[in-house]
Amino acid sequence: MSIEIGVLVAALSLFVGILGYQLNQQRHQMHKHKEIKSDSQDATEVRAELGYIRKGVDDIRIDLKANEKNIAHLSERVTRVEESSKQAHKRIDSIDSPDK
Repeated sequence: MSIEIGVLVAALSLFVGILGYQLNQQRHQMHKHKEIKSDSQDATEVRAELGYIRKGVDDIRIDLKANEKNIAHLSERVTRVEESSKQAHKRIDSIDSPDK
């Protein structure tokens, strides 16, 4: 039972190589798993922020529509005031004309 040292070292180095390979594969899989988890977490955060942005844009649109209605209402009131002012000027002119 004399095993040469060279054969023993070769067998031992083969065993260590196989263990190193398996350890490297496990590390690689763990890294992939962490990367996928990180990517999914980032995607979730982006979706949440996008939802907040969408809600903000919707709020701005609602405010814009309300402002447009107010402007339309004010425009109508200005038109009425202009008509009333025009009639008042005609009455004032008719009052001023006979005096001259």
